[in-house]
Amino acid sequence: MPAIVATSMLGAGSRVITETTLNGTDSFTFNPTKNPIMILKNTTAGPLTATFVGSTATTISVDGVPSVSVAAGYATTAIAATTGVVAVPLNTIKAYLQGTLTITGGTGLTATLLEF
Repeated sequence: MPAIVATSMLGAGSRVITETTLNGTDSFTFNPTKNPIMILKNTTAGPLTATFVGSTATTISVDGVPSVSVAAGYATTAIAATTGVVAVPLNTIKAYLQGTLTITGGTGLTATLLEF
């Protein structure tokens, strides 16, 4: 389970980013104060759907709905084969990102975590 390492985007100029090739269950740290964005790139021969799972994410309250389960995680749209790229602003899915965090279903994807 490779850990996805964040690259800080603070400061001026260019920087080398860290990319991680996913192997199916990959961990990362979510720091909402750094406005993180996860970029997932698919270079495999088939479309892939990655799911962000938090070990303690259960249910949340939403106005007009008693409770909504977030336990199964947040699944991306299918990422197209060979050239597909998606960006997920992690603060927009923070209810799913509680506890120990993993990305499942992404074997072969390349992940980049940027923090601002």
